[in-house]
Amino acid sequence: MIKEGDKIAICLSGGKDSITMLHGFKTLQRFYPKKFEIIAVSVNPGFEFFDTEFLHNICSDLNIPLFIDESHAKEIVFDIRKEKNPCSLCANLRRGVINSIAIREGCNKIALGHNQDDVLETFLLNLLYTGNIGTFAPMSFMDRTKITLIRPLVYTPEKEIKRFIKKNNLSVMPKVCPMDGVSKREDMKQLIYTLGKNIPMIRANLFGAIKRNLPEWKLDNE
Repeated sequence: MIKEGDKIAICLSGGKDSITMLHGFKTLQRFYPKKFEIIAVSVNPGFEFFDTEFLHNICSDLNIPLFIDESHAKEIVFDIRKEKNPCSLCANLRRGVINSIAIREGCNKIALGHNQDDVLETFLLNLLYTGNIGTFAPMSFMDRTKITLIRPLVYTPEKEIKRFIKKNNLSVMPKVCPMDGVSKREDMKQLIYTLGKNIPMIRANLFGAIKRNLPEWKLDNE
């Protein structure tokens, strides 16, 4: 995922995944044989409790430059369009802002904090709601922007990320999205939990199916 001379924009939301990823990249810089540069990027979606000072303090402690741009995602998604299933549109709006920051700051890669649970939940969302077999890839190249997306945490279960945060006594930003805990993605999380009671290997089986059958994951394995 990382090559000599890369400049990587690390997406920082303030949640456990992005904070874990930020610490991971900073630690990796100390011993990784290939030299690379990192910055943190964030999008203020317009929610009342989005704490920019909290993000600045995290990056200041790690000596990582932080760039925050404003977005009208909250206004567009919730106030104007009143979306019943807002996650996709909100993600697209935020992604556009992040791409703009990365291009402006000369980055050739963007690091996203999706973990293994996100991979499995997205797989089930696509399968059950659209009839497609797929999920996001560990790496993907965007032709329009010429930027590569990387997801370093896709092999890391959410519980391991929670353990890292707790072990290192790290603070995370309280969740600000009103859809948190009531989205279709949350339904998939609960489905996997329920199935796991009778099928202990459900997570390993789903993840194995993804790695064996999706071309972008086969390339990753090689």
